[in-house]
Amino acid sequence: MVVDQRSDAEIDRVFQALADGTRRDIVARVTSSEYSVSRLALLYAMSFAAVQKHVAVLERASLVTKEKRGREQIVRGNHEGLAKARRLLDEYEALWHQRAERIADILNEN
Repeated sequence: MVVDQRSDAEIDRVFQALADGTRRDIVARVTSSEYSVSRLALLYAMSFAAVQKHVAVLERASLVTKEKRGREQIVRGNHEGLAKARRLLDEYEALWHQRAERIADILNEN
């Protein structure tokens, strides 16, 4: 089984982005409603600049999109990017299940 055709760098960006709890929380919030970066910053005990950096990591991983609207930057979940991440994880899960089944088959032969 071949896992996802994306480059290692693209896959690394997705896993790096999802490795942080704040970024996972941002993704969860912006998939159901759009938020300005300013509004997101009010939700966390960190600076506006820190929240902006988290959003930038998510944007590089294609998990969110950011759009300038007047003076605000509006963040939304990128459903296509999230679907790709889900498919990637599904492929890894299938690979792990296949390997576990092969190990079970080997153990049952004896």
